[in-house]
Amino acid sequence: MAQKPMYRQIADAIGQQIERGELKSGDALPTESALQEQYGVSRVTVRQALKMLTEQNVIESIQGSGTYVKEERVQYDIYQLTSFYEKLADRNVDTHSEVLTFEVIDADAFLAGQLNLQENDKIWHVKRLRFIRQKPVTLEETWMPLALFADLTWAVMENSKYHYIETVKKMPIDRSEQEILAVMPTPDVAKALGLDPARPTLEKVSRGFLKDGRVFEYSRNIFKSDDYKFTLVARRHHGLRP
Repeated sequence: MAQKPMYRQIADAIGQQIERGELKSGDALPTESALQEQYGVSRVTVRQALKMLTEQNVIESIQGSGTYVKEERVQYDIYQLTSFYEKLADRNVDTHSEVLTFEVIDADAFLAGQLNLQENDKIWHVKRLRFIRQKPVTLEETWMPLALFADLTWAVMENSKYHYIETVKKMPIDRSEQEILAVMPTPDVAKALGLDPARPTLEKVSRGFLKDGRVFEYSRNIFKSDDYKFTLVARRHHGLRP
């Protein structure tokens, strides 16, 4: 039997390290030069092996950082209203948010309708990029009534918006009405999230309501489909006609 090409042997060896738990989700792989030295091969061969593992969704490269064992997809239960940080609390991974836009604008007719306001009422417009281990995974754009959150700050939006609303403002959140769509990324979205512009993204459009019925936000979240999976539980009503 013909021997496997060297790049496949390297890919198999790295895959076996992951299976044995020697390399775990989020762990960094050795550098290309270290792999060259370890296996006594050329840089081209190492890159072929890494390309193969990338195509198999086993590893991923983060620009300016390195190559890592791919994280499990973030479990997004659409029946649980939790923040970005709360969803990742049990993962023990580094996360942060980068605020790209933080401004007060006049609500147009559409946004006024979504927020139950009058046209030209003042609202916050915030855009932020969410990261897991230095990798951008979600682009969020949010509009919030200025009258509810006059003291909102850039620093708040670098952290947890829900913590600010419920703990600082003492405004209990009731629910979020959500719609999930498959959309093609715009050039700006593709650049921000490092996406293939030919592949669709998942977009979640939502309106958030306080316990007293007021709308506190209208938002759009764009997710990298490779990093998220959306789950729900559908219960059957007994007594329905067959």
